[in-house]
Amino acid sequence: MEVINGILKNNHGTNNDSQSHSPSTLICFSHLRWDFVYQRPQHLLSRFATMFTVFFVEEPFHDATGEPSLSFTPKSENLWIVRPHIQAGTSHEETERIQKNLLDRFLKNKNFDDLIFWYYTPMALTFSGHLKPALTIYDCMDELSNFKNAPPGLKEFEDSLLKKADIVFTGGQSLYDFKKDRHQNIYPFPSSIDKKHFEQARHVREEPIDQRHIAGPKLGFYGVIDERFDIELIRNMAILKPDWNFILLGPVVKIDPSSLPEMANVHLLGSKCYDELPNYVSGWDVALIPFAINDSTRFISPTKTPEYLACGVPVVSTPIRDVINPYGEKGIVKIASTAEEFVAAAEQYMKMDKTKWLPEVDEFLADKSWSSTFMEMMKKVNSTLSALKRSHSVTRPASAKYTYDFLIVGAGFAGSVLAERLASAGNKKVLIIDKRNHIGGNAYDYYNEDGILVHKYGPHIFHTNSADVFNYLSKFTAWRNYQHKVLANVDGQLLPIPINLNTINKYYGLNLNGLEVEEFLASRAEKTYPVKTSEDVVVSKVGRELYEKFFRGYTRKQWDLDPSELDASVTARVPTRTNKDDRYFTDTYQAMPSHGYTKLFEKMLSHPNIKIMLNTDYEEVMDEVKYRKLIFTGPVDEFFNYKYGKLPYRSLRFKLETLETPRFQETGTINYPNDYGFTRISEFKHLTGQKHDKTTVVYEYPEATGDPYYPVPRAENEILYKKYAALANQLTNTYFFGRLATYRYYNMDQVVAQALTTFKKIMQSELSTKLHTDEELIFEKQH
Repeated sequence: MEVINGILKNNHGTNNDSQSHSPSTLICFSHLRWDFVYQRPQHLLSRFATMFTVFFVEEPFHDATGEPSLSFTPKSENLWIVRPHIQAGTSHEETERIQKNLLDRFLKNKNFDDLIFWYYTPMALTFSGHLKPALTIYDCMDELSNFKNAPPGLKEFEDSLLKKADIVFTGGQSLYDFKKDRHQNIYPFPSSIDKKHFEQARHVREEPIDQRHIAGPKLGFYGVIDERFDIELIRNMAILKPDWNFILLGPVVKIDPSSLPEMANVHLLGSKCYDELPNYVSGWDVALIPFAINDSTRFISPTKTPEYLACGVPVVSTPIRDVINPYGEKGIVKIASTAEEFVAAAEQYMKMDKTKWLPEVDEFLADKSWSSTFMEMMKKVNSTLSALKRSHSVTRPASAKYTYDFLIVGAGFAGSVLAERLASAGNKKVLIIDKRNHIGGNAYDYYNEDGILVHKYGPHIFHTNSADVFNYLSKFTAWRNYQHKVLANVDGQLLPIPINLNTINKYYGLNLNGLEVEEFLASRAEKTYPVKTSEDVVVSKVGRELYEKFFRGYTRKQWDLDPSELDASVTARVPTRTNKDDRYFTDTYQAMPSHGYTKLFEKMLSHPNIKIMLNTDYEEVMDEVKYRKLIFTGPVDEFFNYKYGKLPYRSLRFKLETLETPRFQETGTINYPNDYGFTRISEFKHLTGQKHDKTTVVYEYPEATGDPYYPVPRAENEILYKKYAALANQLTNTYFFGRLATYRYYNMDQVVAQALTTFKKIMQSELSTKLHTDEELIFEKQH
């Protein structure tokens, strides 16, 4: 990492005053590799490197032999290619976590007012979305969700990126028309051209050696040959014109190479570098844009269109929108749909006198250079930066259009249930915001790249004794009956937990009945009075040996504290049984949402009175959104800017692995109290009931830093929390609610129950206020 810090030092400190200077560093997140095909990102960012130090961050290489790292390759004085190197076999979720850590380390000492983030892929939000640069740019060059093998969740991440971005560029007019209503600061920048580079084709005297021997007429194409390429169109043209030769240059990806025509007059010459392209095009009679008309080509703006023309070669294209307008309408490019139409158009061009056509082309291309595009983009960037400096915050369309009765911070169970109740039963307008890129809080689930439903933040099993809670949630989901079971790996045996009759008999090799096991445990218990700590709770019930084997190691890993240092509430949640009931919970209602938690939340929040803003820190909008009352479900100490210091939490790191087997373990969760760095392994298919030939498991590693999951239950922490609670009680029209806001560990059903109760209290307060106001109005009228 010394190299990384050294690179940053070259540019560090050039912008210490964010009020008087503009950012000097641009970090681009791309799904395309710099050395793959030289196109829009390379053209633009090589020019932006004349104004900024540019770091072009590629997708990871899974080739690390040691610890994950970043490599830096200079492309010019101010342009670096950044490549993450991660070990082979690393899961998708773990890869995202590693990328986040690498990026955080890279930017550790950087002034974020000095940074611009430039996105080509919304998926980069998974590891960069938590950061807040001075400016966020989304250069949307394609509708990536329409492409083959598009990653799951791409549309949702793009929604988040459009909310986060300060300015949006599109790669063509049709893409702009499609997205213009989704952002207030969006501009079309169609494909441009490096005219001087491609004009070299007009003066080439000798073709490249691998094309030189091919006789004419020659019709050519260069670019990526993938699902957008109309293979049958080329095949049919080659059949119609066996004396014509068709030259195809470029990499073949996402399609089977054997599907391409194997014909004497079809020549696949492979990938060529950018500098070689004019030499090849110089030998062509006609250039082709043979894209299929499908979802993946609906919004493309082919860069090759003006490049072919600059080479001085006429072009025939399928009816791509951004080729029809402007090239087809100007009569500069011929549009054709079938092989017969392509052949007829090509024959016309071959007979054409270029002396009149070429000046028209040059006049049309005169203002289409990448340098002109860069300068126009730079104007938009500067004007946006100026506007941001004036406002000192990001202007968001939602805050300008709506006035809300309630602003709710947090889209987990606490915030979402209150939002739904206030919107549907209270007829209130609600804005709910969350700094994450999804709703559902820690219960969020999604289908991974293998199509397996997984819980992003570890297993969430629903259970409750409350009919009210179960019936309320049943409005938003059907249920799959599921009773969770947990085993503990102790001394090489898998034993039921909580400890029950089977646990005792199997561990000790006994054959006790229920009455006998009570006597057995009583004989080992160490009576403690008063019971103050977690150690006291367990030892007083089952004795020291079982405490050491089942509880102490697990608790120390989970909390980084000995049970003797923790409040009794931690282990009191886990009962001890003298029967054979091996269920982890004994609640009346035990079930999982049939289609997952995220679908439940989506239905819960679908009311027209509810608006949602994701990827949004509440501090960004607090002064912009007009609202009457605030419901805050985030960390209470954060709300008060850590006035009395941070409240301690324990966090978790989740390592998800997908395995080439239908089943990994015999039950939903297996605890590892004494071995390994993780506390437990859970297998999602047990919980969800999904049928799949693969399976995904999650390892849970307790950590001191990260997202706050578990309040640390110690007396001194409770005293600190009460200081914040006192501050909260002084505020009017503000409610603090949920795990983080009240510094308590609650199960999901407890949060829902409290939300339903809190809603009633809020509505009673609203009614009381209204009655009081009505009485005042009556009094004023009478007097």
